[in-house]
Amino acid sequence: MTDNSEAERVCFLLRIDPNQIPEYLHAHQNVPPPLLLALQNAGYRNYSVFVDASGLLVGYFETDDAEKALATMKANPINDSWGKTIEPMFMAVDDSRPVGTILPLRLAFNLESAVQ
Repeated sequence: MTDNSEAERVCFLLRIDPNQIPEYLHAHQNVPPPLLLALQNAGYRNYSVFVDASGLLVGYFETDDAEKALATMKANPINDSWGKTIEPMFMAVDDSRPVGTILPLRLAFNLESAVQ
């Protein structure tokens, strides 16, 4: 098992149409097993997505190499198929983030790193 203290922590924002929240939640309760396996094989660990009533999504995952993990999933046809399901739900978060694009946020603080 990989020591998660050495993992890259990736957090990102996305937004979906608030009217699409039930469909988005339903899709994520039924993620196809090949997509789950692809995420694991790409190096995603502890992957979570949170959504609020406005449609703001906060995603988080840990990996050994974020750039490689993101590129691996982008190149995977299974991810393309999933994207066709959920991409129509996306809206712009703000003017600086392309619709539906994962742009990692800068880590400002981590408790475990601070107390070591």
